[in-house]
Amino acid sequence: MSDIIPRYWYNVVPDLAKPLPPPLDPEGSNFSRIELLNDIIPKEVLRQQFTAERYVKIPDEVVKLYELAGRPTPLIRAKKLEEILDTPARIYFKYEGATHSGSHKINTAIPQAYFAKEEGVERVVTETGAGQWGTAVALAASLMKIKSTIFMVKVSYEQKPGRKIIMRLYGAEVYPSPSDITEHGKNELKKNPTNPGSLGIAMSEAIEYTIKNGYKYLIGSVLEVVLLHQSIIGLEAIKQFDAIGEEPEILVGCVGGGSNFAGFTYPFISSKIGSRYVAVGSSEIKKFSNGVYKYDFPDSAGLLPMLKMITLGNDYIPPPIYSGGLRYHGLAPTLSLMIKDKIIEWMEFDENDVYSAAQLFARVQGIIPAPESAHAISAVIKLAKEAKEKKERTVIAFNLSGHGLLDLSYYQKMEVK
Repeated sequence: MSDIIPRYWYNVVPDLAKPLPPPLDPEGSNFSRIELLNDIIPKEVLRQQFTAERYVKIPDEVVKLYELAGRPTPLIRAKKLEEILDTPARIYFKYEGATHSGSHKINTAIPQAYFAKEEGVERVVTETGAGQWGTAVALAASLMKIKSTIFMVKVSYEQKPGRKIIMRLYGAEVYPSPSDITEHGKNELKKNPTNPGSLGIAMSEAIEYTIKNGYKYLIGSVLEVVLLHQSIIGLEAIKQFDAIGEEPEILVGCVGGGSNFAGFTYPFISSKIGSRYVAVGSSEIKKFSNGVYKYDFPDSAGLLPMLKMITLGNDYIPPPIYSGGLRYHGLAPTLSLMIKDKIIEWMEFDENDVYSAAQLFARVQGIIPAPESAHAISAVIKLAKEAKEKKERTVIAFNLSGHGLLDLSYYQKMEVK
């Protein structure tokens, strides 16, 4: 099966119809945020962030670690879901929950930790929302025999004790964010002692902690280097579809910052496979319907360079929905640009719709999806019903970005509700 694992990542930037707006420092800035990136991000990760190469070679050691961590992940036909929806559509899903960390996040955690280790780094730092990214970093750091520190959004830290247990089992230090160990965290707690946290706040804390201690910061989503690494999902899927003589027409994925959606769909878009690409978000966090395309900071403290993206504002505090991976204020720049140019369409669903979709999928397919991934399933169900109404024998494929075995408290809460 290792021959299915790609040897190169795909970079969408050279194939964009328009040039990607560059990162910027705000007017009147008293320090260079772009220079700061040189200090806190592993050099090869930063080089890949700004590369103009269409294909970037995956180091042989990283390929071996991908295989160790569960790649290639399976492409599965959801026959029982098709049957219960009585749809002429054929439905497939790429199951990233089959990785050892339980989600797609390991796809970028491994190379980033590898490049950090190559520089002689002893500890890496990052933030996490729902915990999938933090889990992946903790595992990747453990595989590289280096240490890790994770700032976890407080509401998820409290809602998902299983995640922090796994991160600590892998050897990570885990702090709820906002915390009292950084100045940014202290300031946020001073303004609001019950602040539930956000990915923007946790990101700022992780960066501050990295700078203060001379560590390296690993990036979980939004930046193009993460989308580059995640392209392994779509590249694998293209090979798998080719092997069964099938070709998807509609491709779907949930969106927090955009990495799992982009990683799945960008290789298909590049290969001109498919006619519709559907990004799915939360209707409680209306990035698609209310977001503005402008320059904004990726983090709440404004420590990173400004990116031109669809955003709700870097000071946005999202409601404490359980899908922590979607609780981010912005979208990746390339994804923002393609949504703005209507290459990619979008849908939004609320938690009740998402719970119903997850429940149905679990009962007929046997896999309990992460709540984030269940947003994609909600869209697939809607699209499959539309195919039934139009009597279209289309092929729908989606990225099931993670399993929900650590989200049972959420499902119990929704069941009672």
